[in-house]
Amino acid sequence: MPSRVGVDLVAVEAVEDSLATHGSHYLARIYTEREIADCTGPSGVEAQRLAARFAAKEATLKVLRPGQVGLSLREIEVRRAPEGWVELELSGPAAALARDRGLESFAVSLTHEGGYACAVVIADLHLRND
Repeated sequence: MPSRVGVDLVAVEAVEDSLATHGSHYLARIYTEREIADCTGPSGVEAQRLAARFAAKEATLKVLRPGQVGLSLREIEVRRAPEGWVELELSGPAAALARDRGLESFAVSLTHEGGYACAVVIADLHLRND
């Protein structure tokens, strides 16, 4: 079965700068409430974890290939399971675009080390015989 792969690398410093400059407006524009909660620790919101989620959203866009279709990054949600792994949940136009393009079974992997965060997204591509 064919698949599509997207990867993205984000400098944690860029997320820190966005948080410092735009604060809650930045968070509300990019991340869901659940993502913000998952990235909040005892000392507040952790930029390194947000950066990994931002990378996942960008990697997902590379898989979706939206072209001129306008998508909100909030329609791409990284959900953390209680056991620790993460999964993608698409909603709204992002989910519709995935269906229209025959993309299913999204998998995501996140990592962060030092000043960088990275994400890889893979989706199965079901070709239609119309």
